[in-house]
Amino acid sequence: MDDYPWHARPLEEVLERLDASPQGLATAEAKRRLKKSGPNRIERNRRRPWYRILLHQLADPIVYVLLAAALLAILIGKVADSSVVLAVIVLNTTIGFVQEMRATQAIEALSRMVPRNATVLRNGEPKSVPAHTVVPGDVLMLQAGDQVAADLRLFEVNGLQVEEAALTGESLPASKQETPVAEDAVVGDRRSMAFGGTLVTAGTADGVVVATGPGSELGRISRLLSETSELQTPLTRRLASLVKAISLAVLAIAVLIFIVGMWRENSLLDSALAAITLAVASIPEGLPAVITIASAIGVQRMAHRRAIVRHLPAVETLGSTTVICTDKTGTLTRNEMTVEALWTPEGDVEVTGVGYEPEGELRVDGQSVSSLGESLEELLLAGLLCNDSELECSGGRWRIVGDPTEGALVVAARKASMDEDALRTQFPRKDEIPFDSEAQFMATLHDTSDHGAMVCVKGAPEVVARMSPHFLDGQPMNVDRVHEAVEALAARGMRVLAVAAAKPAADMTDLEASGWQEQLCFLGLVGMSDPPRDEAIQAVRTCQQAGVIVKMVTGDHAETARAIGQSIGLLEAGNGASEVVTGSQIEAATDAELLELACSTNVFARVAPEHKLRLVKALQADGQVVAMTGDGVNDAPALKRAEIGVAMGINGTAVAREASDIVLADDNFASISAAVEEGRRVYDNLSKSLAFVLPTSLGQAMVILVAVLFFPVTDGHLLMPIEPVQILWVNLVVAIALALPLALEAREPGLMNRAPRPPKEPLLSPFLVFRTFLVAALMTAGAAGLFLFEYASDLSEGVAVELARGRAQSVAVTTIILFQMLYLLNCRSLSQTFWRIGLATNLWVYLGMAVTLILQLAFVYLEPLNQLFHTQPMDPGGWLMAAGAAFVGFLVILLEKWLWRQNGTPPDIRPPCGFHV
Repeated sequence: MDDYPWHARPLEEVLERLDASPQGLATAEAKRRLKKSGPNRIERNRRRPWYRILLHQLADPIVYVLLAAALLAILIGKVADSSVVLAVIVLNTTIGFVQEMRATQAIEALSRMVPRNATVLRNGEPKSVPAHTVVPGDVLMLQAGDQVAADLRLFEVNGLQVEEAALTGESLPASKQETPVAEDAVVGDRRSMAFGGTLVTAGTADGVVVATGPGSELGRISRLLSETSELQTPLTRRLASLVKAISLAVLAIAVLIFIVGMWRENSLLDSALAAITLAVASIPEGLPAVITIASAIGVQRMAHRRAIVRHLPAVETLGSTTVICTDKTGTLTRNEMTVEALWTPEGDVEVTGVGYEPEGELRVDGQSVSSLGESLEELLLAGLLCNDSELECSGGRWRIVGDPTEGALVVAARKASMDEDALRTQFPRKDEIPFDSEAQFMATLHDTSDHGAMVCVKGAPEVVARMSPHFLDGQPMNVDRVHEAVEALAARGMRVLAVAAAKPAADMTDLEASGWQEQLCFLGLVGMSDPPRDEAIQAVRTCQQAGVIVKMVTGDHAETARAIGQSIGLLEAGNGASEVVTGSQIEAATDAELLELACSTNVFARVAPEHKLRLVKALQADGQVVAMTGDGVNDAPALKRAEIGVAMGINGTAVAREASDIVLADDNFASISAAVEEGRRVYDNLSKSLAFVLPTSLGQAMVILVAVLFFPVTDGHLLMPIEPVQILWVNLVVAIALALPLALEAREPGLMNRAPRPPKEPLLSPFLVFRTFLVAALMTAGAAGLFLFEYASDLSEGVAVELARGRAQSVAVTTIILFQMLYLLNCRSLSQTFWRIGLATNLWVYLGMAVTLILQLAFVYLEPLNQLFHTQPMDPGGWLMAAGAAFVGFLVILLEKWLWRQNGTPPDIRPPCGFHV
């Protein structure tokens, strides 16, 4: 029954198919149907038990490598060392576990959208029943303020308007009707239906329930959501590839080292120990902690910029984004209807100010209107009286109670210094004809101060103009003139209402009485729109400058979408897209055709949830990294599917927020561009951290490799320049203390003028690979060379072998540490000198260097640490040699940067977005 076109069938056929009647069901029949159809609720997925969530956090390649490091440390008898590695695993696992436990399921939020009670006809009488007991065939009675309990085929409609923005994305309440609509109408155009979870804003109606629970429109979205898989982010994919490559390389080299050691007549134990030592040296144990903490710092920075991150990888993913698919209502626009222009036969009037805040004025030819003329005053008065909405301020925020279109008329009157409460008291309403989607007008009857009557009318311009014999000044109605004014306002993307009034000679008490239409005066036109946020226009421009394509995907009408698209710069000539594609076109397109449409179009209108999902998938098939923004239930499946989902925190539904990765605390699209900038900075800083951490691991591995290949073997024992416990000291203690300050680096100039990174670009670019091997080679030469020099010097002076080896190892480790300290300065920018980006822009770097130096002094001179790490105190000569080797490496990297700058674009600065999008 889900596919049956209820919206396109006559009521008689619908009732016959449901075996129902306009008088509702009998209580016994309703109970029978409830057993058959099941409760009217959206079933929740069973939540995974806590231990499965915990195990899921451990199912990560980098965790496997860390566990291997811990196991290797245990195998060589270093339980304390393995504890340090395991502490890193616990840190990363705890963060992920807590986040996933706190995140509630989006489908649970869908179930909360079903109201608790509903008014149904049972045994022919109205009865309030729990919403979960509503069944197909029930007749629901709706009135203003009700939340619809199930999907209904409507009848007995009396001015019914339903707020469907969360479901369809349309900013204005939808007017409903009894008559069927076209079978191929999208959800937003099914005027003969009311859907579960939506809100009645005006009028009344009865409707027969055609679908409940899983069979409803909300249930369909729930299925889409549960069937939609989340994709790995670019960072997690790149990390997985990097860790896999490191793991295979470590395994291969460790086996090679073992074979070479045996070939050189090293003992079996020493050969195995050398292989294990190299494996420990090659694994960047501190890398997960650095990435986790760098991302966490990015989370804090984004929170200050009004973007709340729910999943850590989303921080970096924003920096990789190539396409942003954004909703319109409440995201690019204010979701507050605003009167922008008035037209009377005397001329045009502009209305300043946006939104529901009654700040602004009326202007003619740019000059403020000091006093209202008769026609303008009558126009605003009639629009205020033929109106059921109220304006109120709560917590410093203005909002409309009632229909947004009517609310815009109230705000416009306030801007003209008109008090709606006083005027409604002065002209009390006696009778009304509610707005009807077929008649397309609303009329109200009021008492006047002289005890006469006044009729106020508002509605569709062509209808009101046809009803009005003349203008206010007595001139005959000129329909063509009105039509030209309507076209001019509509061309500016406005919704146009016409307003008229009459003062019948007789004192009427019944608005249906004849005679008042003959005296109707056409007062003028009101042009209004849901205006774009000023900051959103700039944010779109910023994203475009950064090479990020912005696409608007909305459930609103094509004309409205086109007007907003033009106003925010999405449909400008020459930007690659000039047309609007509708949901029906998406529906009819093949996957190949949709791929072409998705890439060539920037504005999509009248789209359904499955259309949004198809668009995201099409863009991903083109290799794009997609960020999807939205605030409605209809956005949730696409939010979940996109690499990064961005939901609105204020006006967004709980479903959208909980299906997203990032929530905007201020519902401002401008916060997205700020978040993209922050994401790029995080990625930059992660790249710098990688460029710092990886050479350390590779350098230590190369030191071991050089020792196994070339160092002397005496009595079956290999001379080792560095031991596993010393490697763990370097990797876990010192490397982290030095690498973490890089996560606090300020953004480099031109960050938002770069093109996005190619989605398939590896985490280690060719440049970073080159830099890693260069730094590792310099570190290896310094550490291995000074170890041999110090060891040979001590032996020549008669120092015992064990003591000489301890001193030489202290020199080697100190050389690596000092090398890292100076290399840290070079990592503050991968292309520029550290003094050009500002000596004082990141004081944490100097703190990290100071802490590292103190720790290394303790490593060399404190006896407990000497015993734990098998080191010996160094003389000043050893420190001078280590510092000299580190300084030479520092100068070589400076020279390399200079050569890069002389030969083209610095390697960490992508070309301007005009060259690569």
